[in-house]
Amino acid sequence: MRIKINAQVASRREAQLAALVEGMGVAPLEILTCGSIDRTTESWIQRTLSQVGTQLATVRDRIFTLAQLQRHHLVLDLNAGSGLLTWEAIRRVPEGGVYACVHTQNDALALMEQAAALPELMRPVILTAQITELPAVLASQTPGVIFDYIIGRNVLFDLPDKASAAQILAKLLPPSGKILLAESIPRHAQRLYRLIEPEKLDKKLYQRLVMAEEAIYSNQSDPMLNWDAFDLQQAFEDAGLAVEVSVEQNTTPIHITSGFIDRLFRANTNRPSYGERLAQNLTSLEINSLNELFMRSLLNQTVSWMSSTAFLKAAYKI
Repeated sequence: MRIKINAQVASRREAQLAALVEGMGVAPLEILTCGSIDRTTESWIQRTLSQVGTQLATVRDRIFTLAQLQRHHLVLDLNAGSGLLTWEAIRRVPEGGVYACVHTQNDALALMEQAAALPELMRPVILTAQITELPAVLASQTPGVIFDYIIGRNVLFDLPDKASAAQILAKLLPPSGKILLAESIPRHAQRLYRLIEPEKLDKKLYQRLVMAEEAIYSNQSDPMLNWDAFDLQQAFEDAGLAVEVSVEQNTTPIHITSGFIDRLFRANTNRPSYGERLAQNLTSLEINSLNELFMRSLLNQTVSWMSSTAFLKAAYKI
């Protein structure tokens, strides 16, 4: 009983850590590290992290419910990141093994530090590779290994060529193996205009806002936005696999901070910000008006943030 309780406590802590390390999509890590935070703000941050951690735990548990791992299985976690799936897999395959793939050396070092607390035989094998590099890395570092399950969360959602990635993963899969992925679908993300009461804005401007924001999600050149669950399924079917896909919607209460609103409208060097994308269809004066409206209407408010996740299960046809 004590072992089971300890595992449950560890599982909850890992989900909270994932929420902290990865940020929350709508309330990134910066809000946790600003210089001075009053107690009210701090309590909201902690509550938001808890809620996002609970959602991440739900995604993790769904993956392992689908997986039905056995104690002797070998598992490859494709996007180990914070270790959310890795540590749970280790608990479930004590007689097998877990391989954790990360994309950066910093992520690899972070996982190594956490893994050091485990008995040596339970530690994951940590690989640093992009999907395209993975076959060569596996061949050189772990030749001959055959995985029973390949799992991952948000492995493909921002890749420009998901079809090629599906082909690569299919070639890593033995005839009896299975792939299980949970992929957030940015195209179905929360629309910000739905958080604004239409009567607080000029009717024509509100309509223009709706059209401008929807145009963001119909951008066929953006690899994060030009796909949905059907495209994901098609990619793995084209790779010769039998595929099952289900989509689950989630609602998470999120506290809107001034930092979040600022990041929406501030120029961004990595990806265009919300404001920069709106500028393709709205004037600078209209965007400034929207920035001010967001501050008046949403600042320090708690909103229901909608998101969608595709759960994919793929295997060779029997």
